[in-house]
Amino acid sequence: MDVFLSTFAAAAPPAANRHLPIFRSCVDSDDPVTLVARCVRPGAPLSGDWFLLLTRRRLVVTQDTRPLHRLRLHLNANLRHLSNVTWRLDLSKPGIELGFTAMDGVRERFRMRLGDSETVWRVEQLLRDNLIPKPVTV
Repeated sequence: MDVFLSTFAAAAPPAANRHLPIFRSCVDSDDPVTLVARCVRPGAPLSGDWFLLLTRRRLVVTQDTRPLHRLRLHLNANLRHLSNVTWRLDLSKPGIELGFTAMDGVRERFRMRLGDSETVWRVEQLLRDNLIPKPVTV
């Protein structure tokens, strides 16, 4: 089994398995999965189910459209091509709102609903470890 599949199985909720073929086509087999989360789009709560997959090199977002439940790729981006990455923690309704600008200049926002404040802090650390650019040593 490759690194992607073994880490996907450990990180993904069962509902994300339906999105696996799309995720698999976007991510290299040696790129470990850091986070898989169901999310919603603020301002468009009835736009379907969204899943966000974060690896060390890529961010992939898929959508399960309503009412026909068709899967579609929304975003497949190398992390280096994302700019203005921000996130905001919400401990009252445990979750994180993630915002970023994709390479095409479109500002994207997703809200991950998380179970409790401990999970919020864990996911926040994953975002910090993967989305904040590392200094280049020469």
